[in-house]
Amino acid sequence: MNQKNVIRVVIADDQELFAQSLHYVIEARADDIKIVDIAGNGEEAVATAKKYKPDVILMDVRMPKLDGVQATKIILGDNPNIRILMLSTFQDDEYVRTAIKYGAVGYLLKNIAPEKVIKSIRAVHCGIVQISPIIAQALIKGDKTPDKDELENDDLFFEPLTNREKEVLQLIVKSYENRQIAIFLNVTEQTAKNYVHNLYMKLGVSSRMQLLRVLQKPGLMKHFDLKS
Repeated sequence: MNQKNVIRVVIADDQELFAQSLHYVIEARADDIKIVDIAGNGEEAVATAKKYKPDVILMDVRMPKLDGVQATKIILGDNPNIRILMLSTFQDDEYVRTAIKYGAVGYLLKNIAPEKVIKSIRAVHCGIVQISPIIAQALIKGDKTPDKDELENDDLFFEPLTNREKEVLQLIVKSYENRQIAIFLNVTEQTAKNYVHNLYMKLGVSSRMQLLRVLQKPGLMKHFDLKS
């Protein structure tokens, strides 16, 4: 494979066995991904990012010396072109919010299958946000108590949407990708993309990540059923 097309990845994790296993699995199953280094803590991750300028960093949340969230802030402050995909065993939405605020483009739990990690690396490298469904739900639920005015006025947020766009929004909240939306709605993938684009235009966002941020507004979650 042309080296220009290879995705250069750094793994930052203080659990050496996990990091080495992930290294082996990724390179054994994906010839378009190369692990350029492994960092054992947040400070090493910062130094490694400066040295190698990788395309993607798989960043553990809790590490010694400097945690992954703070390392993300430093790295992206220095080089915003690096895509950072957070990996954690913790379902802590505060870590999610902070990592996203600092510029992380994905947040996955460590129990994810290796094939999905590989797909997520490719996706974030192409600019597609990757968030585990359970993490997305935590993001959207929020932790603030809505006030009276917010509860009375949040319906206006959805007023411009057609019924089909509201259905698409429901699927996005459940972390469906465009292909999955197309299958669910029994339409072509291009039609699904058009629905998503129109939805973004009406709600004034340009990505799933921005949409999730907007939906953290207290009161909006009453419109969604995340049970199925």
